[in-house]
Amino acid sequence: MCEHHHTHQHQHNNTPVVISVAVILFLLGLFLPVTDIAKFIIFLTAYLIAGGKVLINAGKNILKGEIFDENFLMCIATLGAFAIKEFPEAVMVMILFQIGEYLQDRAVEKSRGSIAKLMDIRPDYANIEENGHLVRKAPDEVKIGDVIVVKAGEKIPIDGVVIEGYASVDTAALTGESKPGELRVGDNAISGCINTNGLIKIQVTKAFGESTVSKILELVEHASSKKAKTEKFITKFARYYTPVVVLAAVILSTVPPLFFGAEFNVWFERALTFLVISCPCALVISVPLGFFAGIGGASKQGILVKGSSYLEKLAKPYAVVFDKTGTLTKGTFNVTKIQPQNGVSAEELIKYTAMAEVYSNHPIAASVKAFYGKTIDETQVSNVQELAGKGVHAKISGNDVLCGNTELMKEFNIEYSGIDTAGTIIHTALNNKYLGFIVISDELKPDSKQAIASLKKVSEKTVMLTGDNNYTAEKIAKELGIDEFHAQLMPYDKVNEVEKLLTQSPRNRSVIFAGDGINDAPVLTRADIGIAMGALGSDAAIEAADIVIMDDNPLKIYTSIKIAQRIIRVVKQNIFFAVGIKVLFLLLGGLGFVTMWGAVFADVGVTLLAVLNSLRLLRC
Repeated sequence: MCEHHHTHQHQHNNTPVVISVAVILFLLGLFLPVTDIAKFIIFLTAYLIAGGKVLINAGKNILKGEIFDENFLMCIATLGAFAIKEFPEAVMVMILFQIGEYLQDRAVEKSRGSIAKLMDIRPDYANIEENGHLVRKAPDEVKIGDVIVVKAGEKIPIDGVVIEGYASVDTAALTGESKPGELRVGDNAISGCINTNGLIKIQVTKAFGESTVSKILELVEHASSKKAKTEKFITKFARYYTPVVVLAAVILSTVPPLFFGAEFNVWFERALTFLVISCPCALVISVPLGFFAGIGGASKQGILVKGSSYLEKLAKPYAVVFDKTGTLTKGTFNVTKIQPQNGVSAEELIKYTAMAEVYSNHPIAASVKAFYGKTIDETQVSNVQELAGKGVHAKISGNDVLCGNTELMKEFNIEYSGIDTAGTIIHTALNNKYLGFIVISDELKPDSKQAIASLKKVSEKTVMLTGDNNYTAEKIAKELGIDEFHAQLMPYDKVNEVEKLLTQSPRNRSVIFAGDGINDAPVLTRADIGIAMGALGSDAAIEAADIVIMDDNPLKIYTSIKIAQRIIRVVKQNIFFAVGIKVLFLLLGGLGFVTMWGAVFADVGVTLLAVLNSLRLLRC
């Protein structure tokens, strides 16, 4: 932004008034038949009203030691115009400059607005029951373990577990998904969702500062501090550019009169015109605005970018790497096959497996119990031993039941049938007799296939990393058309695989990793760009990622790359356009073909076009 931008963000509501008053005085000065002194006073008043802020900012910056900024340029150009009695020009420069600034502020606010929409998730209060009455408290005053009440139409202010009631919730603000979710007793309630009907009581499990909402808000607040290379270049550029321009203007105004007998007044005016044209407003404004509007546009699609510095890398992918579970697949396990053997019924196989798993809260055990669907008489189950990495050994109604993977069957010398099915296989044996096996597999997300196909258009390769067995991994990789996969990995193996890709990728191309789990945090940090899937995933992943996709849709990875490419394209257009026109007008101004008026219009006009070009990005 222009250097002084922040100082007047909050003041600009009165800018239209200031501009109107200055314009009225300006017109009076032009058309009232009054003495020259009166004219001077009217123009000076208009000049101070329109340009007061610029003069003050220039003064402040000079005291800070930042002499060369656009405020300084505007001041010397306009005060010079006063010196050669060109009062209307000086006033007009300030008025047009104010209009340009005002429009730029409106533009920034508009894109802030679209990010703020995402931030509608900020909760205002939490209801706590005290002595039978509901009391409103600030979310950060609520402690872990407190019970909060969320009524229909209210936002869930803090993460917790539902202990009473049922509600359907709108997660659109978090995920961009309009389909409602449901919350029943025992479910995790995520802050930022809106309760659309019903009344629920939630036991708080995280302090407000640790809640999903507060994490996401923090990310957005800090988004602007991570600047892109292009933005850093602009700041540097302004630092060297201004002194060069001022020096050129001094040469223009002194060399021709001193050495070639030219008229001082003519060249002095040309030098001032040259200064006004040289103000690099369009460049200084449009580049950060382009990134900012782009981040705003992406947020409308439920894609949260933590800073413009990530957009440049995101736009040039070399490899897109996926964690399988929860990213390409739903991460929900279902029984997909029941294979009883030795004359046992499917019902019996499921019953013994579900009973053996009765105390386990592993997702796989949960899916078996859900499939069995009957209440289990826990009194019949005793002596349950969990054998780490192998399964469960239990007594059921006096019978010896084993339930687990092939390792467990081998350990107890039980003959089982060899199977090659994709998914997790649970073998069950009763009193050392093999009953059969159940296959549990994770479903692919509906958009995974299309996501991979789209990503192949923009990157060299797609890679899948998973802790699953080779057979499952290969089947999924084939089905989705993924170029390469690595299976049976531990979290640190995933980091190694990403390291390998980083060494293979060309210098200006990036390795993007998308994952959703806690164990993905190290890889998300290591990749050039880490994308966390589903902000309803793990906090650690959201913290470690550079980009958060608010719903779980893998297609959004492709969308985010396309948005980044569009932003970079628009920013480059703005730089090319602003610099090109600037150079042309500087030559014309220096040679006297363009007047002060032309100079002002050139500057404000280019700025406006660049701002409008950047604003297209809001409609990503």
